[in-house]
Amino acid sequence: MDKRVYLLTIVSFIVGMVELIIGGILDLVADSLQVSLGQAGLLITIFSLVFAIAAPILLTATAKVERKRLTLISLAIFLFGNLIAVLSPSYLVLLLARIVSAVSGSLLVVLCVTMASNIVEEKYRARAIGVVFMGISASLVLGVPIGLMLGNAFGWRAPFVLITILTVISMMGVYFFMGKIEPKPAIPIKQQLATLKNRKILFAQFTSFLFLTGHLALYGYLTPFLKMTMGLNGTWVSIIYLIFGVAAVIGGGVGGMLSDRFGTKPTIIGIIVVFGISIFAIPYTTFSLPLFLSVMVIWSMLSWAITPAMQSYLIQSSPETSDIQQSLNNSALHFGIAFGSFIGGIVIEQASVEYNATTGGFFIIIALAAAVFSMAKQPKPALSH
Repeated sequence: MDKRVYLLTIVSFIVGMVELIIGGILDLVADSLQVSLGQAGLLITIFSLVFAIAAPILLTATAKVERKRLTLISLAIFLFGNLIAVLSPSYLVLLLARIVSAVSGSLLVVLCVTMASNIVEEKYRARAIGVVFMGISASLVLGVPIGLMLGNAFGWRAPFVLITILTVISMMGVYFFMGKIEPKPAIPIKQQLATLKNRKILFAQFTSFLFLTGHLALYGYLTPFLKMTMGLNGTWVSIIYLIFGVAAVIGGGVGGMLSDRFGTKPTIIGIIVVFGISIFAIPYTTFSLPLFLSVMVIWSMLSWAITPAMQSYLIQSSPETSDIQQSLNNSALHFGIAFGSFIGGIVIEQASVEYNATTGGFFIIIALAAAVFSMAKQPKPALSH
């Protein structure tokens, strides 16, 4: 497989890191900029929301631009967004920085996926796309502990300094090692959305959205949850995020293996059920750190185990529109992250962070219903005599 795929994976890793990096340092950002935890949580919501909406629109708008050039332009805008974050004097300026990073980042991820599939032989195409997506999922789970360690040591701006440096390095990598790639015709957004008329597909995408909503209602506010319910200090919180990250990355691999072994449908249903039980159980385990960690490892592994199974299910359900479904699923996940962090922010503002897990659990129940509905056999239309 072409080694340049790994360069694109690094780019997707850096972009993914920015999305949830705020999660671990919510309290530091809130204290520094004198806003509430819920308002600090909106910095995740706005990023994910813009990310989900911008990707398909920008891909259509930039359909005729040569891919290497477009990647470098997007990286330059992404760099600018993160420089604003480093220097931001107020909450509003940081919010603006998040929007700039999300717009450019959303296009970068799609470009990485399309370029990876273009530079390899056809037999390696699926693997190349998988490797790039691994960069995104690894960044989403490892970005938070990295951000947390830097934030606790040097202040909340430090993670953005790291991302700025990594962005410059990846720009140099793309400039020197990537060849020119001419664009392929983009699929119009209207045509992409038309595939959702299929009930199976619509409810499968809805399952991904609800699952991530439930997950982020707690995960987006895990730092205040750990500090308030368990009285843990910054070092312990960092360790817990690191354990979470490693377990989640392993979970991604486990999800793929389970769906190959038992089939996509039983895997998806099984993961949602066990994930739901674990998130409901979390508030009742805070009296014992070993018990909490045991349940949290199950929760974290399953949080990413569903993605490969769901993507396989979407490909099986609609092989002819599999590319569109991967793109829409990516948007559904980011809408889930946005909505989950928004809901979590409301719970923490109006009630207490202790209720975030239970609130998330209710969304997991609805996700289970959506999955069952997607997989139910559709009644055949009666023959008219």
